[in-house]
Amino acid sequence: MSNKNNKTSRRDLLKSAASIAAVASPLGAIAVSTMEPTRSFVSLARVPDLVRTFGPGNDEIHLQKVGETRWEGAGVHIEIDVSSDRTRLLLRSEGKVSRLQFRWQGNLKSVTRYLGDHWERSYADLEWRGEVPGRTMPWYFMAFDGKLTHGYGVRTGPKAFCFWNADAEGISLWADVRSGGVPVELGDRTLEIADVVCRPGSTGESPFKATQAFCRQMCLNPRLPAMPVYGTNDWNYAYGNNSAELISSVSGLISELSPSTDNRPYSVIDEGWAEGPYNNRFGHGPWFGNPRFGDMGAFATKLKGQGVHPGIWFRPLTPLADTPSSSLLSRDHKYLDPTVLDVHEHVAKHIHRFIEWGYEMIKHDFTTWDLLGLWGFEMGASPTRDGWRLHDSRKTNAEVLTELYRTIRQAAGDVKLIGCNTVSHLATGFHEIQRTGDDTSGRSWNRNRRMGVNTLGFRAPQHRTFYELDPDIVSITKAVPWNLVEQWLRLVSESGTALFIAIEPTFIEPKHRVALKRALEIAAKPQTVGEPLDWMDTDCPRRWKLLGKKVEFDWMGESGSWPFGD
Repeated sequence: MSNKNNKTSRRDLLKSAASIAAVASPLGAIAVSTMEPTRSFVSLARVPDLVRTFGPGNDEIHLQKVGETRWEGAGVHIEIDVSSDRTRLLLRSEGKVSRLQFRWQGNLKSVTRYLGDHWERSYADLEWRGEVPGRTMPWYFMAFDGKLTHGYGVRTGPKAFCFWNADAEGISLWADVRSGGVPVELGDRTLEIADVVCRPGSTGESPFKATQAFCRQMCLNPRLPAMPVYGTNDWNYAYGNNSAELISSVSGLISELSPSTDNRPYSVIDEGWAEGPYNNRFGHGPWFGNPRFGDMGAFATKLKGQGVHPGIWFRPLTPLADTPSSSLLSRDHKYLDPTVLDVHEHVAKHIHRFIEWGYEMIKHDFTTWDLLGLWGFEMGASPTRDGWRLHDSRKTNAEVLTELYRTIRQAAGDVKLIGCNTVSHLATGFHEIQRTGDDTSGRSWNRNRRMGVNTLGFRAPQHRTFYELDPDIVSITKAVPWNLVEQWLRLVSESGTALFIAIEPTFIEPKHRVALKRALEIAAKPQTVGEPLDWMDTDCPRRWKLLGKKVEFDWMGESGSWPFGD
């Protein structure tokens, strides 16, 4: 293509900025006079300059442009529907399409930093970086040119796994429409791949505020708890070796130290309560209390009597001994195939039982790994490996997970849900709370610094724009230095995000009680989300704005980072 056709004129940029000004910001119309629309902003509110499709093995399916908004070839039909607030991408196909590329040419040479999101949880790997043309940025990205911060993304709830590449000459959106590891079989239906949105930055707006506003623009209907969520979760001190006695002890302490308000704390019973772990089958049922817990309904009643809301952990996609082979995933028979109707009934049945027992929060886990076979940090540009099939290949992986989340939501009713190892952009609207980073630790401070501080710093703009953000557990144990944990406790409690605390009961001293009481009092009340002030210069922000004040933390301690893993 010639440069003449690819360049965007000053006049075109002004026109694009003006046309989207009234819808670009969910906080209200952005007046054109307050922006610098010609500086580095490439409007995506138009038909892409290039559309490509690929089948198995990334073999290209060649298309021809037909009219102004359509591409066709080899039984594949792409339609672009541009409106004032989004660019919708639609696919019909009798052929075998695995992924698509949409490319908007434009001048991004003045962009100095880019920030991307993650597929599900983050893994201490979020950061602002310079231009990396092949960098996979799932769902959305922010572009900073030294003055303005622009946003580009797809609205939450897409029907494909979407990621972005950005370079000095333009922006590419890639959409993975596979079903399992093979092309989706759409039949005669049209797939609404995604709604593309963009937002030009405003003069005087910080990159954090711009990202927060763009998250709000991408997610039109978040499901949010009425009050802040806080309490205890036993994983980071028990690691599956929990018991009713142990959890009751910690729950009583958290209840005692929490403020006497209508917003009482939660006590989430993590992995270890069911019969599977008791028989050395972690992550598996049967989903009834093992001998260390007994009657789970009676235990829920006991926790309520202690002044906490009981919560429970569940791994939906693991089979039982009597599960028929027709419900098992072809990729790995250790997991269930959520395109089988009986699997949805299986999941809903267990959630109904948890609610009948009296549990008021359900933390469900592992669904991304169990379905796709990869952790987020392994996915890169391909969320699952090629070649394997689901029972029903008529649905994309994004649709399959969305339908599973919908089943869980409908079964849960008004009970609050925490999604862990769930896909962020698909979980909005279904989960009140989302675990946004990989596990913190009661054994390694380095893991708390890497996983906890990183996810809170770089995903804080998603707090109460996508869901209630859970940066994971603050652990008070003998193995982790208190002078460092105390800082992490302060950051989470004052950030306004969900605060869950794991406590080694025999370790608690008066100084811990004082710090916990203060943290719980703050966490129980709505707060303005904490803002990392140095997040453009580090992957572990030290300087923060919390409760209206600037605070600096010392995350490194005396010995610095541990570079040999956690």
